Amino acid sequence: MNKVKKIVNDELFEWIRGIRRTIHQWPEPAFKEEKTAGLISKALNKLGIKHQTGIAQTGVVGRLITDKDAPTVALRADMDALFLTEDTDLPFASQNTGIMHACGHDGHVAIVLGAAAILRDNPPEGNVVFIFQPAEEGEGGAKPMIEQGALDGVDIIFGGHIERHYQVGEIGIKTGIHTSHTDAFEIRVTGKGGHAARPHLAIDAVFIASQLVVNLQTIVSRQVDPVHPSVLTIGYIKAGTVYNAIAEKAVLKGTIRTTDESVRAQIIEKVRKMASSLSILYDAEIKVISRPGYPPIINEERATKFAVQVAEKLLGREKTIAIPYPSLGGEDFSYYLQQIPGCFVRFGAAKEGHETVSSHSPKFDFDEEALRVGAAYMSELAGYTIKKLRRS
Repeated sequence: MNKVKKIVNDELFEWIRGIRRTIHQWPEPAFKEEKTAGLISKALNKLGIKHQTGIAQTGVVGRLITDKDAPTVALRADMDALFLTEDTDLPFASQNTGIMHACGHDGHVAIVLGAAAILRDNPPEGNVVFIFQPAEEGEGGAKPMIEQGALDGVDIIFGGHIERHYQVGEIGIKTGIHTSHTDAFEIRVTGKGGHAARPHLAIDAVFIASQLVVNLQTIVSRQVDPVHPSVLTIGYIKAGTVYNAIAEKAVLKGTIRTTDESVRAQIIEKVRKMASSLSILYDAEIKVISRPGYPPIINEERATKFAVQVAEKLLGREKTIAIPYPSLGGEDFSYYLQQIPGCFVRFGAAKEGHETVSSHSPKFDFDEEALRVGAAYMSELAGYTIKKLRRS
């Protein structure tokens, strides 16, 4: 950590932490991050970094240009919060009722702004683009950012995420597939309503929905090769109006997480076949609606090599964690990696007393020293990558 503190002294750390806390106190949901974007713009103005606002509604892109003909590296942060009511005792807890930064995006913005401050004072031998993106949480804000020019002229991109499973000072990195497909689906069951005492005269949508909940699990447990990680989860079910009537309609909603394209297609097709079979068996109408989600993050080999080398140099080999398996979570950073090479890493941020608190929890928080590490790491990674690209 001595190298980190030389790069991010206490004065700069306080500035970075102050940004995180202000954003945390005033969280905003997808595509409505206006106050957050204003804070970012103000910070970039203070740093003297030219930038554009209003990209993909609320996105901000700053550009530190030292040599137009030199390589260009992008650093990305996401800005949006979640619809959760905060349940922490933090003095800077959310002041926006029902909205909370429960995934660390406030920290991501602070980290990239911190890296911008470091690089402004120590310009690299090339160019750095700072991407502040709206709507990562399910809305896919990366796509309109790309469509509106956020990656113009960029050769390689890096991003990261606060990670409570690793200690402060650790960086988790994985080559290749890092996250999963995040497909969603909805199943609508239409039967025939009736009196609870006369089930033979009705077609029970609740019973059919229950069969679906149980039997859909057999697709992964008994029909998919277990060497391919996959999950099918029903997270929502709604049916019925009163206790003594057989429900005519039921709705189920769920998600399918896979890392292999063929397995993804197999599961989606099996869901449809199972729905069709139960429809015939129980004489009900069952409609399946699939909604494609984010593609998986696939970290490019050379970019990942750069990320590992910088982590080992800055933090030590023992603090550079090789992530063994893909996560079945999703991240729209994947859209950037469909366009250019890059790597997505994990910033260790475990906080004492919060060991069992997950992300997307009303009690979520992290050790703010992770901001110091993240800013130092991202600035070093940008400079190192530019040097490597210039030599290639």
